[in-house]
Amino acid sequence: MHHPFRPEQLPSDVRPSPTDIQSVLLSAEQIAARVAELGAQISRDYEGKDPVLVGVLVGATVFTADLLRHITIPCFLDFVAISSYGKETRSSGVVRIQKDLDFSVESRHVLIIEDIVDTGLTLKYLLDMMRHRNVASVKVASMLDKPSRRLTDVKVDYAGFEVPDEFVVGYGFDFAHRYRNLPYVGVLRPEVYGGK
Repeated sequence: MHHPFRPEQLPSDVRPSPTDIQSVLLSAEQIAARVAELGAQISRDYEGKDPVLVGVLVGATVFTADLLRHITIPCFLDFVAISSYGKETRSSGVVRIQKDLDFSVESRHVLIIEDIVDTGLTLKYLLDMMRHRNVASVKVASMLDKPSRRLTDVKVDYAGFEVPDEFVVGYGFDFAHRYRNLPYVGVLRPEVYGGK
């Protein structure tokens, strides 16, 4: 749900240039409720499977930490860091691994935890990588899903919210390494990132 931005809606302890935020797309309360639902669903679906949760650094760290606390079954946690943006605001489609997994996922049930799936190119690379490592299964949980930007056919099994094609920040999402600490997801004003 899209709410108009009003300065008084911002928590008083948030200081990173709130005037840069055009509107609050998802409140902290909406996010918390949805993450709890996803955690419960994943716990049911993976009962007895000891899944390996693979958080994608850096954007998915906040979502991964919150989701992990709502998963009630035994699970393992690992991280990968991949780059597909460089200094651009949109994915280049060229992917490189900056940090690989710390342990083998062969014959394991893997759940990739993404911050956002838009073009799907980075996710396709990750899914292919996991399948080449002979996992028992691989699925995807993503905080945000932006299907309007999809360039390849990938499936998000556990989607937090479907969002329009806006430049979002907060709750782990950044622009130029800023805004990750906002407790909500907001739309960044185009003039901040050079958009129109």
